Amino acid sequence: MEAAQEIREAVAQVTHLREAARAQPGLGAAVMAVKRLQHQRFAGTYADLLADPRHQQAARFFLDELYGCDDFSERDAQFSRIAGALERLFPAHVVATAVSLARLHVLTEQLDHDLAVQWERLTDDPAASEAARYTTAWRAVDRRPERGTQLEVVMAIGSELERLTRMPGLRMALRLMRKPAAAAGLAALQAFLEAGFDTFAVLARQPDGARIFLDTIRTRESAWIDRLFDADFVACETQLAQTLGQAR
Repeated sequence: MEAAQEIREAVAQVTHLREAARAQPGLGAAVMAVKRLQHQRFAGTYADLLADPRHQQAARFFLDELYGCDDFSERDAQFSRIAGALERLFPAHVVATAVSLARLHVLTEQLDHDLAVQWERLTDDPAASEAARYTTAWRAVDRRPERGTQLEVVMAIGSELERLTRMPGLRMALRLMRKPAAAAGLAALQAFLEAGFDTFAVLARQPDGARIFLDTIRTRESAWIDRLFDADFVACETQLAQTLGQAR
């Protein structure tokens, strides 16, 4: 499948899932609850990196851009509009990053939607904590292979962004695109590309900076996947509640 077609289809699937959630107020609220909890869990898991000047920018980029709970509808629309131009105007590595982002976006939205369906069914138990509700919903959804794929795509995006920082002249090219991108209504997508480039440029100035950061993400996220699927329920709930508390 061509890159432009894959991006457009991914955006269309995300839009469909969001519209389906908005059509059911309870489900829509559940989707936002799931996204907020996951954002908080990430912030708690990486509180040390968020406080470390060496990794703070990269951790914040992952938290806001890849694990964020904001509404990315504007960026999605821009993404879809520029999809055809990507292959004509950008180097292959930039196109690969855009395709990976589209894949991650639709997979994440699908998994969040499925979690929200289960989350909504559990709201009848007022005594259940958020951590218990999330763990129950996670195990009800299952989809373990897709969780592994989700993590691998996140790692691929990080690796691709790190490679972009080694392409001579690309940062200047991105800077020169600001005004044309704004005029074309593509400011949100432009901001994402620049933020990703600058984030990994900072890591690249540190010895093995990008590798150490990405290895940390892989190790901790793999541990959370295993914990949420396999750990004793009470132990998992307790650990999740503690991690959420670290982000508050």
